[in-house]
Amino acid sequence: MTESINIYCDESCHLPNDGEKIMVLGAVVCPVDKAREIAVRLREIKQDHGFAPSFECKWNKISPAKAAFYRDWLDYFFDDDDLSFRAVVADKTCLNHGAFNQDHDDWYFKMMFRLLEPIIKPQTGHRIYLDKKDTRSAKKVSKLHDVLCNNLYDFDREIIERVQVVESHAVEQLQLSDLLLGAVAYVNRDLSGNAGKDSFIDRLRQRSGYSLKASTLLREPKFNLFLWRGQSGAYLHE
Repeated sequence: MTESINIYCDESCHLPNDGEKIMVLGAVVCPVDKAREIAVRLREIKQDHGFAPSFECKWNKISPAKAAFYRDWLDYFFDDDDLSFRAVVADKTCLNHGAFNQDHDDWYFKMMFRLLEPIIKPQTGHRIYLDKKDTRSAKKVSKLHDVLCNNLYDFDREIIERVQVVESHAVEQLQLSDLLLGAVAYVNRDLSGNAGKDSFIDRLRQRSGYSLKASTLLREPKFNLFLWRGQSGAYLHE
């Protein structure tokens, strides 16, 4: 096995009756041996803007007053070749679980596999970290580990080394995942009006070269998006 990869996963509006039509799953990826270096640099950017290293960066905290800080975090993501991001955007209005003999949890884990499958490399170990959301996190971790290993025929768990819940306030890469996922969700829910968030999205579109409302090529290495709809799992387009 070659050097292991860390995958930091976040999610938005994954519950069946949360009132939102769009679910977004996202993951920031980096080599294990670069993880500390990246976290240190992101903390340094916090300090450069007058924030304590313990300040938790979150999409919901973006405001015009903090726009320059969040832009610097975004630019660091694009400037560091060891960082990448992938997201799956799913339209929940098209779901028909009964037709596929599944419940909402089954579908959620299928979408998590869609998120992670293109990231996972043979002959490489993967350590997956999930943001702690609720009391079901431990059960979710166990189920996701089983789903991934079974689909990859990784019965010895050599490819998926671990799936673990962590606290996002202590993990800069999870905070970065929250930012990027939040931006993708904001655009695909057709939201606007927050000057700080609108500025962040403008910068994200500029740096990525994408509208954020259409799927990228599967092989896109830096900022990869898959927009999914309904029974066929078809791509969504503008």
